[in-house]
Amino acid sequence: MRGVLFDGKRAEVVDDLEVREPGPGEVLVAVSAAGLCHSDLSVIDGTIPFPAPVVLGHEGAGVVEEVGAGVTHVAAGDHVALSTLANCGTCAECDRGRPTMCRQAIGRPGRPFSRSGRPVYQFASNSAFAERTVVKAVQAVRIPKDIPLPSAALIGCGVLTGVGAVLNRARVDRGDSVVVIGTGGIGLNVLQGARIAGALRIVAVDANPAKEEVARRFGATDFLTSAEGVRELLPTGADHVFECVGRVELIRQAVDLLDRHGQAVLLGVPPATAEASFRVSSLFLDKSILGCRYGASRPQRDIALYAELYRTGRLLLDELVTRTYPVEDFAKATADAQAGRVARGVLMF
Repeated sequence: MRGVLFDGKRAEVVDDLEVREPGPGEVLVAVSAAGLCHSDLSVIDGTIPFPAPVVLGHEGAGVVEEVGAGVTHVAAGDHVALSTLANCGTCAECDRGRPTMCRQAIGRPGRPFSRSGRPVYQFASNSAFAERTVVKAVQAVRIPKDIPLPSAALIGCGVLTGVGAVLNRARVDRGDSVVVIGTGGIGLNVLQGARIAGALRIVAVDANPAKEEVARRFGATDFLTSAEGVRELLPTGADHVFECVGRVELIRQAVDLLDRHGQAVLLGVPPATAEASFRVSSLFLDKSILGCRYGASRPQRDIALYAELYRTGRLLLDELVTRTYPVEDFAKATADAQAGRVARGVLMF
């Protein structure tokens, strides 16, 4: 079968991958569509260290082909969106409703794929850049069949991360002020999360002025090409600032833009060894710097919620899909993403 394989030096589309059958508590999914996220690119450029060879992709949707023993919540023929959380469901963190903190879901890459008889790693417990993938049952969330699969694919990472950061981690409230630095795929979802939460002032910041129209469509009330103008709009600072780019100088800006009792939420992914600085004295005004893994999501709950918000017109998905590409055009999709020509490109199988 076809898939996108990274061998440690380059990523390419291959057609001789194999995937094993699902075991107990697992699901085999025929992937229909998969979003190209910057986390995939970060594996290729080394920003995210990951063992190779590995099948990339972690933001997908498709149709269940087969389920393993004990799986009852999905069946063959169901449409599903995939999450990256292969959490155990039984540890203390899972029991508290914090599956993103499950230690079974962090840093334990499996190898359900093979090529020429040699095992191949799975990225983010998902590997959606393949015609078929095997995931834990908890990662497959049934969605209504009337949701287009290219749009549904984006729920599993971009929407869970961006909207979840607003609703689950920062808990933005009605009337709050929000600043979003970076309006790529994650930033746009932060914008619409803030809109759904009822934020009063939502300021989008992006160096590319061409992004203003789409930022406003997703919920921005104001658009700036530099964070230096935020204080003119919010003289005392913002209640919440989301850094969605992953640059240490922007993390410092996010902290400096906070009002009293404000929160800076870090969503961008800088290099693993990057360090940021800030003025410690400013934090004594009850300010916070929050890390956020995967939108502090509970995928079985949140994906179903976001699917219904989409069906009622409150959550935008179709507008996130800037362009679709046949998987053979992976190189073109990658180039467009790296150049910022698309908010989210989607690979089609």
